[in-house]
Amino acid sequence: MTTPHARILLVDDESSIQRAVGPLLRSRGYEVDLAGTGAQALEIFAARTPVLVVLDLGLPDIEGTEVCRRLRAISQVPIIVLSARGAEADKVNALDLGADDYVTKPFGAEELLARIRVALRRVDMENTIDTGVFHAGTLTIDYDRRCVNREDQEIRLTPKEFDLLSLLARHHDRVLTHRAILKEVWGPNAVEQPEHLWTLVAQLRKKIELDPSSPKYLVSEPWVGYRFVTDTP
Repeated sequence: MTTPHARILLVDDESSIQRAVGPLLRSRGYEVDLAGTGAQALEIFAARTPVLVVLDLGLPDIEGTEVCRRLRAISQVPIIVLSARGAEADKVNALDLGADDYVTKPFGAEELLARIRVALRRVDMENTIDTGVFHAGTLTIDYDRRCVNREDQEIRLTPKEFDLLSLLARHHDRVLTHRAILKEVWGPNAVEQPEHLWTLVAQLRKKIELDPSSPKYLVSEPWVGYRFVTDTP
């Protein structure tokens, strides 16, 4: 796993956050670089190539969303936003620009560490040889044959259901916004029609979840989007 000695870039202009989160990450075996401005963050990123970025949005020079956009233009490194801005619009904007996850201040130390572990695990899984088959819990998704099995039983999906499941699984453990999913599955003209997505998710949950009322794979991020979870019980 990537976790031991993985280098993390923490970007936050609050000294209290740097003093709290920096030692926390180091105590768990991570190497940590600190940046207090957007310009410093971009400079350190280019020089040190971290495997993950924890990014505040309210930076004194460059808006955090712009830093996110610039990083995503050159790298697929996981970006976890750590911000006091808890509004739905702020979360959606950051995620649409390429952030992988969003943690709102104030936050719990274990919550942040868990989000980091999930993001790094996703990187590890993506770095393995791609056989065209994806496994999560009891589910197996065969992208080439466009079929899904739970253990040895095939689950019959419609083409749109498979497209949605495939999209979420390819970005597993990462939040995808409603807008991003609608654009990818239905096209750019559908981004203002979330009812299509709600209906399709409900149909898909009935087929792949053991208990659709308490989903383990297709998890909602309220008012923001959905996440395909691989670490199921």
